Amino acid sequence: MGKKVSTAAWLLVAVALCLVPHVADRFVTYLSMRVMMLGIFALGYNLLLGRTGLLSFGHGAFYAAGAYGLGLFSLHVSPHPLLGIAVGVAAAALVALAVGFLSVRSSEVYFSMLTLAFGMMVFALVWNLREVTGGDDGLIGIARAPIRLGPARIPIAREGQYYYLVLSLFGLAVWVAARVRASPFGLVLAGIRENPTRTEFAGIPVRSYRLAVFVLSGMFAGLESGARPSMAHWTHSAEPILVSLLGGLHTLTGPLVGSLLFVAMREIIMRFTENWMLAFGVVLRVIILGFRGGVVGSLAEAMRRRQAARRAP
Repeated sequence: MGKKVSTAAWLLVAVALCLVPHVADRFVTYLSMRVMMLGIFALGYNLLLGRTGLLSFGHGAFYAAGAYGLGLFSLHVSPHPLLGIAVGVAAAALVALAVGFLSVRSSEVYFSMLTLAFGMMVFALVWNLREVTGGDDGLIGIARAPIRLGPARIPIAREGQYYYLVLSLFGLAVWVAARVRASPFGLVLAGIRENPTRTEFAGIPVRSYRLAVFVLSGMFAGLESGARPSMAHWTHSAEPILVSLLGGLHTLTGPLVGSLLFVAMREIIMRFTENWMLAFGVVLRVIILGFRGGVVGSLAEAMRRRQAARRAP
């Protein structure tokens, strides 16, 4: 029964997302894309933090690697969007492999500080290699060329058309994240989070699994289109952390709900005050402290308690 309800809820969400460009204005469509793109980033990051227990402050570097990989490929090789996305994901994976290989040997705060250091190194390179990256202006002139699949030609130049490309990538990311969490690989990651020493004593190569999920998480971050140097900054790496804490660390839907809350609250607060960052920080602090398991985790816990109270004599 529970599985049927869950499937019906996912189908309802999918139908609602498909209808957004037809029933909402351009601004709501744009915000929906921002939520989905942040959701992709947060889903991959949550495999690392929520599932494996590794806190990274350098994921903005992989976000930027994917964006610049796609942008440079589109400008200098081919404007084909799908090929560009594949190149961007591959670039993010290579950077994540290099950073992860040097970082996963450490744990806890040392791992976090190493990822922060490598992330800021990437930010400095992107900022200073102006001839390649465009410096603080980023890459300019990346056109949204149509997707060509044999004789078919799918335009994505308009906002409503581009929306469905983002929606397709979002659906793919949710499916992959769900499969990873439910797989034996995902169960090993949960074991590493709970007790890495005991997991290693069971004969499982913990470092190899940490490196694998680190690269996978970096690939999620590489699904981006606009190339700006600020993407590589550590402040951008903080977004999926806040999103995971808002929605809930240990659930698939937590990062998705957190992405929606994060974007919606930021947009609403910005309309009322110039000091929106201060007000936004206060609101985030209240929500995170009030919902220790995130919004999704807290609601699930409340429902479990209610069911337990009903069953009690």
